[in-house]
Amino acid sequence: MPTFWLVVLLLALSAAGFYLGRSRALRTAGGDARDLHSLPSYYGYHVALASFVPAIAVLAVWLLAQPLIIENRVSNLIPAEAVPENTTIGLVMSDVRRVAEGLDLAVEQGLLTARDARNAVAGEQDLRGLLGEVGVALGSNVRPEVLEAAQSYRNLSHTGKTAMTVVVALLALGGFVWAYGRTHKDFRARNVVERGVLALLILAASLAILTTVGIVLSMLFETKNFFGLHSWTDFFFGSTWAPNFRGDSDLSILPLLWGTLYISFIALLVAVPVGLFAAIYLSEYASGTVRSFAKPLLEILAGIPTIVYGLFALLTVGPALANLFAKGGLLGVEWMAGATSVLTAGLVMGVMLIPFVSSLSDDIINAVPQALRDGSLGLGATKSETVRQVVMPAALPGIVGAVLLAASRAIGETMIVVMGAGAIAKFSANPLESMTTITTRIVSQLTGDTDFASPETLVAFALGLTLFVLTLGLNVLALYIVRKYREQYE
Repeated sequence: MPTFWLVVLLLALSAAGFYLGRSRALRTAGGDARDLHSLPSYYGYHVALASFVPAIAVLAVWLLAQPLIIENRVSNLIPAEAVPENTTIGLVMSDVRRVAEGLDLAVEQGLLTARDARNAVAGEQDLRGLLGEVGVALGSNVRPEVLEAAQSYRNLSHTGKTAMTVVVALLALGGFVWAYGRTHKDFRARNVVERGVLALLILAASLAILTTVGIVLSMLFETKNFFGLHSWTDFFFGSTWAPNFRGDSDLSILPLLWGTLYISFIALLVAVPVGLFAAIYLSEYASGTVRSFAKPLLEILAGIPTIVYGLFALLTVGPALANLFAKGGLLGVEWMAGATSVLTAGLVMGVMLIPFVSSLSDDIINAVPQALRDGSLGLGATKSETVRQVVMPAALPGIVGAVLLAASRAIGETMIVVMGAGAIAKFSANPLESMTTITTRIVSQLTGDTDFASPETLVAFALGLTLFVLTLGLNVLALYIVRKYREQYE
């Protein structure tokens, strides 16, 4: 049974369990809900959750674990001599998966019978053409060992799906019968359901934490492999970024880190004053009508995709700066060689960050009690003096936290930098020159047909881990400042 219909079956069973569990509880109470320990709906939720939650959890784990187990078993069946030179078992397994999927698609579309798929012969031209008809492209005829492994892959996959369907269905039915049998008027359904929901909430929070831990560990292991192939002193203290996929590369993070911080600094120079002044105006001076119109309009900037900002940098801001500073421009001096520069990316990124700063600062300023404003005005201070000497000092810790969060957002930006700043890694204080950042180099190092085990590819994980530590530090600093210096009001 396809996974979709299995999930539909579980939902239908849980819906039936809700209705039947509720009806049974009322029936045992003689139809009087006042004789029940809990509300009637809790009895229905108890049967529905017992039918659905364990089954869907096993289904999710099965779907995640089955491909890994099958791939491990099938890869062990491929003899070492069957792996061609200059390739890896991973590339052979990718061919195995494509052939297995192609045979399954051919059976589903009626191009092959199940028996013909099991008896397919490797190396035949019609088999390669048949797989091409279902959208599976192969560079050459199917080798015998690949087809044999693909048949094993298909058999294990089909067996696993059948076993999964049986186990999940039995588990759902078992949960239904067990919960339905416990349902009676004295059963404490509310307590059980609330404990179950609490467990689900804890599980959701744990999954978020475990996902973060998994991401960090995956980067950490690959970074360890990188430093086993490349000197850590060159990475952290070198001055040149010059990857060479033939080997002997200079892979220093310092030029990339300089470009990242330089572009982020210019972006904050744009975003912080504009965003902060906009927040002060909207919270302290604007009328209700103006605020209701201007605030949503300003926050629209936060919903624009970064690729659109990148196009804006490439097609509008960059040419405008080039027209001003490039050779033959309005100033008549060649200070800028092309449309891409640190200033181009910084200006556009600053525009993108304005709603982050303004929205957070506006909420923080509005959180300052009105009594402080009234007290200041009552003592004879003007509106501007109240804002400068009362409201802003009270809101300053939160504003600093908002600025640091915006900085971490700027450091992790990619598309604007790719399209607006260029791809040159170097040290320079000239904002009109092209530079690049850590995120753009991560993308470039992981794209292409390079060997994944080479230091030129693994350096992306070292860059990613460094960037993660940098942004994490900024976020922790922001939270520390907000918590330590925030004002507590009754």
